[in-house]
Parts: sequence; structure tokens; C-alpha cells
Amino acid sequence: MHRHFTTAASEPLHVSLVAIPEAVVSTLSGIFDVMNAFKIMPLPGSEPRQAPPFEIEIVGLETGALELASRVPVMVQRSVAEVDMTDIVIVPSILLGPNGWRKDLHPELIEWFRAMHARGALLCSACSGIFLLAETGLFDGVDATVHYGYAGDFGRTFPQVPIHPDRVLVVSGKREELISSGASMTWHDLVLYLIARHAGATAAQAVARSFALQWHQDGLAPYIIFEGRKDHGDLAVQAAQDLIATRFSVANPIEEMIRCAQLTERTFKRRFTSATGLSPIAYVQRLRIEDAKRRLERTDASIDDVSWHVGYEEPAFFRRLFKRVTGLAPGAYRKRFKIPAYAQRHLPDESVELRLGNSQRQT
Repeated sequence: MHRHFTTAASEPLHVSLVAIPEAVVSTLSGIFDVMNAFKIMPLPGSEPRQAPPFEIEIVGLETGALELASRVPVMVQRSVAEVDMTDIVIVPSILLGPNGWRKDLHPELIEWFRAMHARGALLCSACSGIFLLAETGLFDGVDATVHYGYAGDFGRTFPQVPIHPDRVLVVSGKREELISSGASMTWHDLVLYLIARHAGATAAQAVARSFALQWHQDGLAPYIIFEGRKDHGDLAVQAAQDLIATRFSVANPIEEMIRCAQLTERTFKRRFTSATGLSPIAYVQRLRIEDAKRRLERTDASIDDVSWHVGYEEPAFFRRLFKRVTGLAPGAYRKRFKIPAYAQRHLPDESVELRLGNSQRQT
């Protein structure tokens, strides 16, 4: 049975933060500092404890200085060969090469992960760290998440792992011992989850306040940029995609795509859906919403005006569609992603370009 930190007299949980040459220094150091905060800094609002809830150390194949992906060295404090038991294993973000992740780079670590899991440890990944953990086979058939930018690579490398790149945090396994976080800064959610799970909600809230961390409670859909699939090899569909990329706001976009592809309507819709994974109307909707996101981020245009510019004459329908796709209402999206006033004065004015863009809109 896995240990939980429950009282001031409890022994701290041992956390093994894994360092490999492919690791990203910002994620590794951020996780270390936040989980080590109970030892090194006062946390306003937290309950007084005689001992910190976690004892975190950086582990790797060998002790000593290790140069990470950005060529910044970190100090590996213990070799995994010296660690017979740990409570939590965390693999930070890793940088994939131009050809994606190459398996079997660290077989000794894979065996160590399996051994620690068998002895009750939680296995956690931040962002792309799931690539390394997935080599254990323990995530086969188990829900997980990864940075949405790496989702395609991950799916091809580990087709047996169900991946959900729009989810911030996925907790799986019979003991809820297989934990993965999504894109980049969702390591915040991973760490806050671990603190809440093992040290309580008060401790997690204290850490969040101290470091100004936020839970990504709206998911990752608002952050994902839509890029239609174009590696399908269907030239007729490709021509239609190229056309609609700049004409998505016209009154009858599907008709224009069919004419461009020079196919019957039924054949076009079947081939387009097969090639891109989306129906033609869903594809157009995603293009329109993506343009609307840019307008909300970079202009002060009203939501009704944004709706009209991207091709929708009924703002109520646009609002419903926008929230279904992004998880946020247009106004909430603008509040979340609009560049703040103190930074805007240093930027070139893009609002004119956006106001003039897509002037081909027809009614």
C-alpha cells in the first residue's frame, strides 16, 4: 500500500526527479523548487509542520553534473542504482529530436521504473516525459496525456497508449499510480495535485499562492492551434484545403471546395472526411474559430463583429460554437489571452491587418 503523508510526525515521502540528457531544465528545476518549497521558504496560510511532506532529489544513471537538452548542467544527487525504494517518480519534459523519440536510449531507467512501480511508487510524467515512461509498457491501454504538439509523434510511437492531448492531467491505473500532465506548464497542475493528494488541500493552496500558480481548470483546448491534416496524399482534397484556407468566411464554403476538387458532393465529403479526419463543415468551422481567436486576442472588435468577419451572421450560434470548440466563451477567451495593455505599446499594430483580412467575405 502506498504511503501518504498525513501528520506532522510522518516520514516525508521520497520523490525521485529523473534527469536525463534529453530533459528540459525549466521543468526539472521548477518541479524541484516547488516540491522543495516546504523546506526552503515560509508558505503563508499553510499549517505548521515538524517535517516537510516531501524529500525530493534529482536521480539519474550516474551521480555528478549532467548536461541537459539546453546544455545547462544539473547535479544528479543519486544514481538510480542506489535507490531501492521511492514513493514518487517524476520524469520532466524531454526534448524530442527532429525524427521524434528514439526508443531504448535508457534501458536501465526503464527497468528501474518497472521495479519502483512494482514496489508501490507513483509514476508521473510532465509534458513529453511520457515518451520515456511509456517504454515501460505500464501505460499500454491506459489513458494518458502529452503536449498537444507531440500528440502525433506519440501516437505513432506508442499506438497502444490512449492519448488525450486536450486534457491537463490524467490519473490512471488501478491504484491511480500512473499520472501524466499535458502541455508545458501543466507541470504546475501535476505538482499541485501531488501536494493536495499527499499533504492536503491547505498545503496545495499555500504553494499555489506563494508561487502564483494556477490550475488549468478550463483544459488545454483554448491553447491548441488548429492545423488541418495535409499528409494524406489526396490531391483533390489538398486543393480544396488550400482554397478554403483563405476563403473560409465566404457564404457557401463547402460549395466552393466541391467545385475546386471537381468531385461529386457525396464523393468529396467522403474523401475529405477520410483524408482529414473532419467533415468539410467541421473543418471550415475550425478555421473560422481559429481566425476568431486571433481577432479576440489582437483587436478590440466586438464579439458580434468578430462573428460576422469569420462568416457567422448569428452571433448566438457563433458563441455556442466557439465555446464548444475552445471550452471558453468568446469574452472569457479574450480575457485569458489578450495581450495586456502594459505590453501592447511595444507591439506593432496588427488590428488593421486583421480588420482588412478576409475581405472576400460574401453574403
